[in-house]
Amino acid sequence: MPHSRSAEHDPSQAAQVQDHWLACAARLEAEVPAQLFKTWIKPLVCLGYEPEEQLLRLGAPNQFKLNWVRTQFGSRIAELAAGLLGPQTRVAFELAPGQPSRSAAPTPRAPQPTAAETRFAGPEAAGAAPGQGADAAAAQAPEQPPAPAQPVVDRSRLRAELTFENFVTGKSNQMARATALQVVDRPGSYNPLFLYGGVGLGKTHLIHAVGNAFVERNPRAKVRYIHAQEYFDEMVRAIQRKTSEDLKHYYQSLDLLLIDDIQFLSGKPRTQEEFFYTFDALYAARKQIIITCDTYPKEISGIEERLISRFDSGLIVAIEPPELEMRVAILLKKAEQQSAQLPEDVAFFIAKHLRSNVRELEGALLRVIAYAGFRNKPVTLDLAKEALEDLLALNRRQISVEVIQKTVADFFKIKVAEMYGKRRHAHIVLPRQIAMYLAKELTQKSLPEIGEGFGGRDHTTVLHAMRKITEQRQHDPELNHQIHVLEQTLRG
Repeated sequence: MPHSRSAEHDPSQAAQVQDHWLACAARLEAEVPAQLFKTWIKPLVCLGYEPEEQLLRLGAPNQFKLNWVRTQFGSRIAELAAGLLGPQTRVAFELAPGQPSRSAAPTPRAPQPTAAETRFAGPEAAGAAPGQGADAAAAQAPEQPPAPAQPVVDRSRLRAELTFENFVTGKSNQMARATALQVVDRPGSYNPLFLYGGVGLGKTHLIHAVGNAFVERNPRAKVRYIHAQEYFDEMVRAIQRKTSEDLKHYYQSLDLLLIDDIQFLSGKPRTQEEFFYTFDALYAARKQIIITCDTYPKEISGIEERLISRFDSGLIVAIEPPELEMRVAILLKKAEQQSAQLPEDVAFFIAKHLRSNVRELEGALLRVIAYAGFRNKPVTLDLAKEALEDLLALNRRQISVEVIQKTVADFFKIKVAEMYGKRRHAHIVLPRQIAMYLAKELTQKSLPEIGEGFGGRDHTTVLHAMRKITEQRQHDPELNHQIHVLEQTLRG
């Protein structure tokens, strides 16, 4: 390029640089979950290129996004820019106040119509709580009057607002979402599909999304969503009314069975037996079964071994608690669905302090919005701190370094004393580093204070432990799962 101050003075060069940036953004779009891309990368604009300095200038709409993108994505953006503009290319992030919003990528395709335009409910649901067992990963949309139900789906009980389009995806659930989409494309490809994870992580949202997409593809498909406790209640009523054979025939004629929270069949041998025969009939007919649970199949107590073996025969996928970026994206999405203005620093504050699940995040968001409404004030960081003061104080009180040490020691079957002892055997060092990591993540203690609690260790030792565990859990699924289990246990 000629040695002018900026390529944006030359229209052809400016267009070329813009094309390069769009190519970088397209690569990022393929690497980053859709909601995270939309939240963080898409708002960036290309401000120009300085040939003499080999500097690509990117603008962010506000300081919060600028800091976050530079920290989380800066190195990857610089790497992609160097590949397109030359190996010495550097990237500068700047505020772009008043800039017209030029997308970082072409406008995404408009979402396809969702599956069910109404919520279908069977006759037996009349006394049941709407959406019983449903995770809070979906917006609580007001219930619409049901349209005339088609005979083949009048008992599906799918919630029309729970779709793939409004399911926020991140590292913690992208595998589950990908397999769910594959089940829609090729029913029976993973049979059963067994999704497990803690409460409020989106399991129910995801299986409703499968059901809605399934019916959209084939409006005459026989689909049924049922919570395991409701399945048990149905069986009891059928026995009382002597209609067990009719109910059995109905379930065995389904094209897609979505059964939520299978752990609720624990200790119910008669219902487990009926479910076993239904499972085998659907499996033999190559009909799709999707099951959710709060734990791994082999860890469910009170369930017959033959059922556990059936669950193990399919694909088992974990849904983990959302990472920080995904929690921020979820909050912004929920606020958008409620037509509420949520500043990004407030979303970050809530996401930083509430980590366990989506339901907790949504509850905190609703509290902040309601608090602002009652006081007729806009949502600000100070107002959010005031609204959530008791909740945050409760979280801080419940978790201490000592509790973390004992919980981690019990989990890895070592002595608590070894947490602050001097031994450096591998089977002790890893749990000790995990405990330090959790102490920093789950308490308000400083690095020196945490080090003091681990036998007077220097703060640099704690910092090393944090960096090591942060890096390892990104590449070691088993370690990542263990830490999530510990986090859930500590937040108990």
